[in-house]
Amino acid sequence: MSNKQNRSSMGYYIALGLCAVVIGVSGYLFSLRDTGEDPNQNDPNQTVAGTLPGDDLPVVATKPHQVLPTIPTDDPTEGFQPTVPTVPEPLKTASPVEGQTVAVYAMDALSYNQTTRDWRTHDGLDIAAEPGTQVCAAADGVVYTVFEDDTMGMTVVIRHADGYITQYSSLSQEVLVAPGDEVKLGQAIGTVGTTALLETALGHHVHFSVTQDGDAVDPARFLNLT
Repeated sequence: MSNKQNRSSMGYYIALGLCAVVIGVSGYLFSLRDTGEDPNQNDPNQTVAGTLPGDDLPVVATKPHQVLPTIPTDDPTEGFQPTVPTVPEPLKTASPVEGQTVAVYAMDALSYNQTTRDWRTHDGLDIAAEPGTQVCAAADGVVYTVFEDDTMGMTVVIRHADGYITQYSSLSQEVLVAPGDEVKLGQAIGTVGTTALLETALGHHVHFSVTQDGDAVDPARFLNLT
């Protein structure tokens, strides 16, 4: 009889304890609902729908990252040797023969020709000298041609640097060079003669003329190039 009473009393107390637990949990949940507190808000693993804090803040545009140019530390001019332009030396020249000038260059005015007895232009210098006197190249160059002109007689033509060409006429028949020969300043190319029929009144002489790029040049100016 006493055992039945004891089990009945124990069942009573267990039922009473369960009721107290239910009442306590219900009261706790009711209090959370009134305060608006979310029981899951402290769970770090709980996914919560909605916007995150700061989502409603204005978006501020940011400038792209600027890469500053690298400043070289080495001197780019170190060891640099500037190129100095080479200035060509002036063409060395000399008179083709020693003698007296008996007719000067006259392309801008007319000069009197004693042989033809008229006035005409004159494209060179006439230098008188004893027959057989050596006539020399007026500058370094290459013999272009050797020929006998109907009016100017035996003629040698030499090409030089800078477009200059010199011509030596009224030479004797004994010419000392041939086309293609390289000649040096002062090298003999022939001798003084009287083969220029257009200038026979001048006697033994050399008719010396100069052109540059095809234009007549005063031989006196050419001889002053040095």
